Amino acid sequence: MERLKRTALFHLYKEYGAKTIDFGGWEMPVQFTSIKEEHSAVRERAGLFDVSHMGEIVVKGDDSEKFLQKMVTNDVSRLKSGRAMYTAMCYENGGTVDDLLIYKLDEKEYLLVVNAANTESDFQWLKGHLEGDVMVENESEHWGQLAIQGPLAEKVLQKLVDIDLSKLKAFTFQTNVDIQGSKALVSRTGYTGEDGFEIYCRASDSPDIWNHLLEAGKKEKVLPCGLGARDTLRFEACLPLYGQELSADITPIEAGIGFVVKLHKDEFIGKEALNIQKERGTQRKIVGLEMIDRGIPRNGYPVFSDDQPIGYITSGTQSPTLKKNIGLALLKSEFAYLGSEVQVEIRQQKLAAKVVETPFYKRSK
Repeated sequence: MERLKRTALFHLYKEYGAKTIDFGGWEMPVQFTSIKEEHSAVRERAGLFDVSHMGEIVVKGDDSEKFLQKMVTNDVSRLKSGRAMYTAMCYENGGTVDDLLIYKLDEKEYLLVVNAANTESDFQWLKGHLEGDVMVENESEHWGQLAIQGPLAEKVLQKLVDIDLSKLKAFTFQTNVDIQGSKALVSRTGYTGEDGFEIYCRASDSPDIWNHLLEAGKKEKVLPCGLGARDTLRFEACLPLYGQELSADITPIEAGIGFVVKLHKDEFIGKEALNIQKERGTQRKIVGLEMIDRGIPRNGYPVFSDDQPIGYITSGTQSPTLKKNIGLALLKSEFAYLGSEVQVEIRQQKLAAKVVETPFYKRSK
């Protein structure tokens, strides 16, 4: 049996009471205290995540912008150095290879941050389409990544850095930031629906930065957080998870992230298929569901209308913030309108639910 990969922070997990799981071949903390407690910490104060399992792929060379324009759906030509962009990478049929962040380091160099389980396949996909003066390097093993998220994230991180974080706007970043003697790329990005920062550093520096952040955040009661809370937080904010809301069989438009598909661009992989979906509409789409009957919808549960199967739940839980049983579902488009009543099959019972507005949670500015 292949041994699970571990981040450079693994040796600290036990100290904070982590319960670990296999997540895409990585031994990662699902929780430290409890998912609900960690979730509340991020919504109300701040929480700290080890996300060093994420993949980091560097694309550089004279033709790097042109290459990325072909490979992803968003318009990379609009990126200025010091800015980040959310995008998708698609197959010819419009299905999703991955969703990712692109950081423009300078005119001829980009950092792609990809989903952990997809890192190697993304790297091979990119390499398989190389054209012109472009180099693609998988640098994932050299990087550590921490995320401090929540309304007090700026206050806590500001104690440790040599830059004014209030000047760092959403989806911008700064390189060579000094964090108590360690150099890092600090970006105002995240995956929780809250304000916050992602810190990219040398893997060997990540334990020190982790400890400094928890020490600096003692007064604010910053908690170490696991992937369980990361999932409930991103779910309430309706941020897609690859393998659930997005996949090789689900396009960005079906998943509700059509805003990252820029059809005015020159040719890119999947453009023709996505153009048809934008023009004609999709046969199915991701919607939000709220349970009417008592029951918690979970990934994979079938959804019906009058005994006719119309789709399935992609993600679902009892929302820690809203205290409601809610889910995201991929449904046939004719049933995907607000107020539409459907049934979710939970433990062989068809229970009533209705289509509601998304996102379920939106932070107040």
